[in-house]
Amino acid sequence: MKILSADYVLTMNQNLDCIKNGAIVVESTLVQQVGKLEEIRTQFPNLAVEHYADAVLMPGLVNTHCHSGLLRGTAEGLPVWDWLQQFIDPMHRVLLPEDAKMASYLCYAEALLSGTTTIVDMWRFMDGSAEAAKELGIRAVLVPYVAEHPDHNYFETLHSNEVLIQQWHQGANGRINVWVGLEHLFYAEEQALKRIQHLCQDYQTGFHTHSNESKFDVEENLKRYNKRPIQTLEQLGLLDAPQCLLAHCVWANSTEIDILKNYQVGVAHNPISNMKLASGAAPIREMLAKGVAVGLGTDGEKENNNLDMFEEMKTASLLAKFANLDASALDAWSVCKMATTLGAKALGMQESIGSIETGKQADIIAIKTATPRMTPLIDEGKLFNLHHNLVHAVQGQDVVMTMVAGQTVVQNGKLMNADLQHLIDQVNRAAPLLFKRREDWLSLRGNAVNELQREIE
Repeated sequence: MKILSADYVLTMNQNLDCIKNGAIVVESTLVQQVGKLEEIRTQFPNLAVEHYADAVLMPGLVNTHCHSGLLRGTAEGLPVWDWLQQFIDPMHRVLLPEDAKMASYLCYAEALLSGTTTIVDMWRFMDGSAEAAKELGIRAVLVPYVAEHPDHNYFETLHSNEVLIQQWHQGANGRINVWVGLEHLFYAEEQALKRIQHLCQDYQTGFHTHSNESKFDVEENLKRYNKRPIQTLEQLGLLDAPQCLLAHCVWANSTEIDILKNYQVGVAHNPISNMKLASGAAPIREMLAKGVAVGLGTDGEKENNNLDMFEEMKTASLLAKFANLDASALDAWSVCKMATTLGAKALGMQESIGSIETGKQADIIAIKTATPRMTPLIDEGKLFNLHHNLVHAVQGQDVVMTMVAGQTVVQNGKLMNADLQHLIDQVNRAAPLLFKRREDWLSLRGNAVNELQREIE
């Protein structure tokens, strides 16, 4: 057992309690008690205290949608479907297991260093991702990039997804969960969709896919199914999984939002990705008003360019204000909830993560407050601004400590369980080879982009 203390403990509990000179008792993987440092020390006089001066302790952030990858800064300037055809799908055709593993190591390291303790990763060859999550210490929901269609036979399969569940679900002392994944509804045939339902029920695990990301998504779905995407997912029984999480939902209408609420489907909001790929602004205010659990996601390194959830928090707030022409839209407390408690709820994990409360997992981060970005910090009265600063000023580099399940995995801003420079060097060596294989694949097939367009149509 040990005591963590700081100038402030922001619990993100139901009352949004912020404790000045606060402390947290951690026993094994769990939070045993939260309160004032002086009271905690009186009650536990023999416990060592790890004090974080000029800092706030808060729950670790929950990234509800990400893709590991090696394409950062090399897949730019296209809307989502053109971007998939010209950059992403060709990459998947030539990706090697060792590339995928390196990508997960680097992305999980980046996440931990910037305060993310739980990440939902949809990726390839995810044995390597599981090894990375286990070694680095992050809490991970692993979702294979599945496609079950002859035109997209270069992704993962439901068979490999099931093997991953059998090998890694509830692994690393429960830190790793494996869900059933699907790249997109268009990437699967009817019998595969039925098997997805059975897998989710047989293993009592979740289902994750992309939906309503672009106008094309909606228009094409209406052509193929005569229904909007979320209505189609409902009709096909894919929302009946024990837990369901949909990424994006940019073009969800009011009928579809009602479906999300009725099925208790979580939504992963990815504002930076949606802006970069010109997909649109999701109706987040309407979803929250109807009680949909909306978390935040960075999306992948290629469609965001970093995995800084604090940047995502700020962008979510600003995009909502801009899209609604309403400066009060998506206030700071709402965004803090999306990054913590609502993100946990979107994953069906609200009983174990998302807030600092007795009995919950000790997933805790420390953020330094003695920075220009956090100054002034007003800790009482009507000008209380800690939450505003966290959303609109803090950056991932301000995180000084990250703890997952009671284990410190980042200390003094340094990764504890791997050599970060080694991870960077590995990726810098591997990425050019991946780009060359992709270029060779495209050149061998001549007009491959048009070929891929025909596959989608």
